[in-house]
Parts: sequence; C-alpha cells; structure tokens
Amino acid sequence: MKKVLIFSLLAIFLFSNAKAQSNFDKNKVLDFFQNQQYGEAISYLSGAIKGDEKNIRLLGYLAYANYMNDNEQAAEKYYRAVFSLDTNNIAAISNLASINKNDKPDTALQFTRRLIVLQPAKAVNYRSMGELFKRKQNTDSAFLYLNKAYELSPNDLKNAAGFAEILIDKKIFLRADSIINIGLGADSNNIPLLKLCIRSAYNAKNYDAVRTPGARLMRLNEPAITSFTQVILSYYSLKDYSNCIAVCDYLNLKNWNNEKIIYYQAKAYAQLKDFVKSNELLKTCIDLAISKDAETYYFNLAQNFESLKEYKKAVANYDTAYYLFKDPTMNYYCGRICEINLKNVPLAQKYYNEYLAKAKPVEADEKKAYDYVKEKWGKAKTIKKNN
Repeated sequence: MKKVLIFSLLAIFLFSNAKAQSNFDKNKVLDFFQNQQYGEAISYLSGAIKGDEKNIRLLGYLAYANYMNDNEQAAEKYYRAVFSLDTNNIAAISNLASINKNDKPDTALQFTRRLIVLQPAKAVNYRSMGELFKRKQNTDSAFLYLNKAYELSPNDLKNAAGFAEILIDKKIFLRADSIINIGLGADSNNIPLLKLCIRSAYNAKNYDAVRTPGARLMRLNEPAITSFTQVILSYYSLKDYSNCIAVCDYLNLKNWNNEKIIYYQAKAYAQLKDFVKSNELLKTCIDLAISKDAETYYFNLAQNFESLKEYKKAVANYDTAYYLFKDPTMNYYCGRICEINLKNVPLAQKYYNEYLAKAKPVEADEKKAYDYVKEKWGKAKTIKKNN
C-alpha cells in the first residue's frame, strides 16, 4: 500500500458500522480498496452520496479513497464533514490530525487535544502531541507529553525513543541512557534507539560508549550518516585512528560517505603518519567542496570586472578559475588584459606562456586567438631565451 493512515482497516470498520444507511454496495467499495482502485472507488462513491450527504459511512469511504489517491485536500474535506456530524469520531479526528501535522501543526494540535479528551489513557495520543510541540520547538511542552506517553506505555519502544530524544535535547543524558538501555534490552537491534544511544554518548562526550551501538548499526547496514559521523568523530577523539578509518572505509564501500567523513579519514591517516594517503583523501575533499559551476561564476565575475574596467580584479578572478579547473583559456584572458589594459608585458608573457603550453584549441575563435599568441608572444619567448 502506497500510504498508511490511522484510518486503515479499523477506520473502515468504524465507518462501516455507522448508523446511517444507504443503497450502495459496501462490498463493492471494499473490493475497490482491496485492489487499490481508488479512482474507481471515488467515482462510485461520488454518485452514491448524492442526496445522502450526511451519510458518515460514505463520507468516511470518500475521505479514505481520496487520501490514498493522493488528494489530501479532498480527503480533509470529507473528514471534516464527518467531524461536523460526529465530533467524537475517532477515525476522522485521528486522520485530520495526521493530514495537518506537517503544514498546519496548530490545527493538528487541536485535533490531537480532542483525541486526548476522548482517549485519556492512550499513550500514542500524548506521543503525537509531544512530537507536534517538538516540531514547533516548544521543548517544555514536548517534554511533558512525551513523558506522559512513556509513563502510560513504557514498553512501547516508540514512546521510549520519543522521550529519550527530548531528554537528550535537554542534556539529561543519564536518564536518557537509562531509558535507551532498557529499550535495547528488549530489542538490541532497534535502530531509532541505537541512533539515540550514539547521539547521547557523543553529546555527553562519553565517546567510548559509541562503540557497541556503532558496530550494531554497521551489522544492520543502516544508512545512518549522522550517527556514523558521530561514531567517526568519537573514535578520532579517542585517538583510535584505525577504527576511525575502518568506519570511513565501511561508509565508502556503501557509497554513504561525504566530504566531512573523508576529511576525518584523511586526518586519521595523517595521525598514523600515512601522509600520502591523507593527501589523496584531502584532494578528494577539495573536489567535493568545489562546485563544477564555480568556474562559470568566476568567469562571469571576471567579465563583469573587465566591463567595469577593474582589470586587476578581472585578472584575479580569471586566475582563480584557472587555478581551480585548469582551463588554459583563463590564462589567455589574463594575458590579454595584462597586455592591452594593464600594459604589463612581463606578466602578459607569463600568462601567454602558460596558455601556449597547455591550450588545445578546437573552435575557430579559439584557434584564431591561439595563432595570435603563438605568432607574437611565442617569438618573444624564443628571442628572450636566445638572449
């Protein structure tokens, strides 16, 4: 199924048992859902609801079909219609909270509060409320609700992870570690808890404690780049350079590495006195750090400065473009400005010599420029050598 709503089969059951009656074929609708024929379901239900707009069962089916058909706006309309008819309808309230949690968290908060009123002993409602407050960066309220969720259902590892995360945010590391360890005791391969274990240890500077959860994440082949970066930095801080490099190699093998990871691998090799390998990796970092579009940007900067008759700045930007990307044409532009505008013959000669040594002109304009430089400045170079 391409989407998962709180609605699901339970919600279908709730709507199916609504009191309102209708002449439509419920089994036909459920067959549409079973076969993921949501467009067909919408067409059928849209006809059935005409003249029966207060039928909660039909409204609920239409809401579900539209959501699964990627039309959240229509889904919300029908869920709101259900809510207006029955303000205690759990399925409608839950899904209205779910639909609005990203773009309209305040609206989601209102519906989640309603769920807490209707289901005061259900931990998931408090966890949802805590997550909404966390998204709004209201950590104090998030703490209260996530704590309540954990108190109501401490064996639910989602509650454990939610509360542990807010504890880490508040730098209450010992309490967070206690909850994480209890959770990992129940499921040692729980990925969210392993990530939190690493994060707590790293933030508390308890670097040695990242070893076990880091090794487990590697065995699980989890692409947790942030967590592995914290493991790498921990090993580096411990001066355990071999393990630091080993984790970097693992990430490179999985194509999960990035510039920062390669940088610390280079630093680790340098600490082990393998400066050749360190330099190779640092060159890779440079390549990753410099966008290939940068040459175009420097070239356009140089052209703008040239138009403004700020010739030294123009040369500097052409020169930077060459330094980064080794296009010999940039040396030609530098030489031309030094020759014509700055009247600096020695500097012009320097740039033209570099251009002639590396240029391989293809286009007619490039060949014309190359022939000019070779004819005038190539001879000057020969004469200078003979003297």
